[in-house]
Amino acid sequence: MDQLSRREFIQTAFALGATAAMAGVSGKPSTTTWHERRDLFPEGVASAEPTFDSVLLWTRYPAGIATSVATQPHATAAGQADPTAANQATAHGGGAAGSTAGVPTGTSQTTAAANDAATQPRRASSRGAGGSTSATLTVEVATDPAFRNVVATSTANVTAASDWTCRVLVGGLQPSHEYWYRFTDEHGNGSRVGRTLTAPAEADTRPVRFAFVSCQNANQGAQHAYRRMIFEDEKAAPAERLGFVLHLGDFIYELVWYPEDRPQGMYDRRLRDIVRYEHGEKISDFHIPTTLDDYRAVYRAYLHDPDLQDARARWPFINMWDNHEFSWLGWQGMQDFQGKTRPAQTRKVAANQAWFEYQPARVTQPGAGTLERFNPPEVHDAPIVKFDDDGFGQEANNVAAVDSLRGYRSVRWGRNVDLIITDQHSYRSHEPTTRAEAGALDDKDFPDLLPEEVMQSLDAGRESNGGQPPSFIEFGTTRVANFCRNDPPQTILGRKQKAWFLERLRTSQATWKIWGNTEGTLDTRTDPQNLPMGLTKSWPGAGYAVFGGGGDHSTAYLERAEIYDFVRKHDITGFATVAGDRHSFWAGLAAKALPPQPFEPVGIVFVTGSISAPGLVEALEHKFPADHPLRALYVSDSPAKARVVNMLLKHGVRSCLDYHRSKDMAQARKLSNPQLAPHLSFIDMGGHGYATVRATSQSFETEFVCIPRPVERIERPDGGPLLYRVAHRAQLWAKDGHPRLEQTVLEGHPEFSL
Repeated sequence: MDQLSRREFIQTAFALGATAAMAGVSGKPSTTTWHERRDLFPEGVASAEPTFDSVLLWTRYPAGIATSVATQPHATAAGQADPTAANQATAHGGGAAGSTAGVPTGTSQTTAAANDAATQPRRASSRGAGGSTSATLTVEVATDPAFRNVVATSTANVTAASDWTCRVLVGGLQPSHEYWYRFTDEHGNGSRVGRTLTAPAEADTRPVRFAFVSCQNANQGAQHAYRRMIFEDEKAAPAERLGFVLHLGDFIYELVWYPEDRPQGMYDRRLRDIVRYEHGEKISDFHIPTTLDDYRAVYRAYLHDPDLQDARARWPFINMWDNHEFSWLGWQGMQDFQGKTRPAQTRKVAANQAWFEYQPARVTQPGAGTLERFNPPEVHDAPIVKFDDDGFGQEANNVAAVDSLRGYRSVRWGRNVDLIITDQHSYRSHEPTTRAEAGALDDKDFPDLLPEEVMQSLDAGRESNGGQPPSFIEFGTTRVANFCRNDPPQTILGRKQKAWFLERLRTSQATWKIWGNTEGTLDTRTDPQNLPMGLTKSWPGAGYAVFGGGGDHSTAYLERAEIYDFVRKHDITGFATVAGDRHSFWAGLAAKALPPQPFEPVGIVFVTGSISAPGLVEALEHKFPADHPLRALYVSDSPAKARVVNMLLKHGVRSCLDYHRSKDMAQARKLSNPQLAPHLSFIDMGGHGYATVRATSQSFETEFVCIPRPVERIERPDGGPLLYRVAHRAQLWAKDGHPRLEQTVLEGHPEFSL
């Protein structure tokens, strides 16, 4: 691909809402007076979404803080005079003391005050001291951490209108190159030094290494999985270091519990008082944001975490939202709470604006007219009564809210990787099992289980049963009016995005076409039809059960089949999916159907565990009734506790019951149901940590790095111990072949997951 002309580059920066800066052919020493003042850039720095010749840079500089201390001695984040500040950084291009090459080492360089920042509630601030509404920063990019060879320098405005955030698109860079960057105010006060990397050229066949992560909950857990990631990357040979981090959403959790509202905490976790919503709404015992300032406040709270901040300073991130960046059960411009759907178009726009301001990304905003700020459409919260044939609300405010930011896009990384990222919430139809009517399908005798044929009927809507959907949903003694019989089949991608996605898959020339899906695609089911007589009442379904309801492509059967049939029809090889959201590790094969239907894999799938958000295992440990006749399927009285649920989903009820009796893992696996989960090679419903990928011209390897439950921060340079490390490897398959996964346990003992 040719480099963009200067004019084209500036137009690109304009479309992304960023200031443009072009690198020169040769560099020169910095002439900027720079003293590191991390307290004046409290959310740190970040880089994002590199191409082979450009990268986005980001920081936040609350001008009010700087104005109030401009004439004071150098201060720590706590605001106290610091006599050692002059030794922490050198003017005219010095690197930060105590760091290697000006970037974070295994021990966090964030100050002690910043370490505690995530426990201090934060509110919004939109105007600087003395009423200032803007400031100017100098940004420098260098090929060395001491800034002796600066290749790009520019100025950028930060304004109160954008909550003092700054986005700079730097072009004219070299492919596969390491750079350092920093921001400086007019008084010489500087941000920390960040490190970034550019992508390889499109024809470059070198192996690609990246990490993918999701689901960090600073209200309920610690983020030191990033510390482990940094530690291992620093130890790695340069050719084996990560090129970028793909964040697949739930960067924030908009649901916030205040400690006084839930003094018992969440499961075995304490609640951290990270943010107080000035305009928030309380629902049950949690709080949600309602305004732009509320959404901004929660981003600031998360970015005060030292491990997250160090990770953003070390690697470029590629960011995509999932649900919690807007609303837990949000879809399009609506929210579902307490069994009711309510219009929330103003909140959707506010959520998009806050994401745009705090998550640098190459996303576009239709009709944006400024380089420095998001341009929000004027919308109102209006009920939606008309939906099109894809279930998309045609009300004007809904359309405007959804269209205020387009997140789906692709990122090319050399010859071997084309990362195709989709939005799973903005265009989706109403998910059937979140509707109020679905509550009548719950069966306390079979917790979290729903007959597979019922879920398939709900998904198909009016196309169920060959276009003659039943008037009632019936299984056992349950008889419920079919509330989906007049609806179109469920869609998650929506028509326009799906057409774009399929065309991108078809035309991609990369070795590996990687679907960056913020949610899972692998079926989640078990076999209650094999329960022995007398243990509980007879299973009322016709066969298998869906576990945990719907919500992602595991139960969007028709749309998933459409995608996988497209892959097969067009002989697309190297189709891989990386996903998040499930708070658990999964590895398996992409297939549109499971036995007794034909099992025909077309790709490979990996889901990463959460960075810190609690998962199903914790919920089962604390909430599953001790006297329930099926407890042995969900929770064991062995040290593994609720991890036995992994066996339920991979091997079936007979294995679980035998393990409950014998505690003999090998014996229990002999009773595995081979028809239950031929698509799964690994599952851990209690896994926390991250995943890494190594993609070459011949193979694709994903490594799961699982840490113990991150209840409290571990400040060790290595981020603390590991529970296990497991590698999954697939060779590139031929057009007439099928994908296969090989598995190697490198560390630890994930017995229930195998």
